Amino acid sequence: MHQSDEKHRKIEREKARALRKSRWWQDKLAQGICHFCEDKFSKEDLSMDHLVPVSRGGKSVKGNVVVACKDCNNRKTYKTPVEMILDSLKTGDDES
Repeated sequence: MHQSDEKHRKIEREKARALRKSRWWQDKLAQGICHFCEDKFSKEDLSMDHLVPVSRGGKSVKGNVVVACKDCNNRKTYKTPVEMILDSLKTGDDES
């Protein structure tokens, strides 16, 4: 791993921690809707997901983080939303 990659991840992890404390994020959690499957969950069953993963250069900003249920977040892994759609087309799966 390149040293600047690790520095980027450390900075973005810190920004994500701060964002989780924000009123904006608390309101998103209170709504309880997963960005991907659009089902409703308790806030304990939701997590922060970076649309463009930090490991791929993504940032911890409002425009790049969404509320995701743990299943969707685990399924997404390090993929971008476009890659998830392409994968679902390959497998014939309707879920993104």
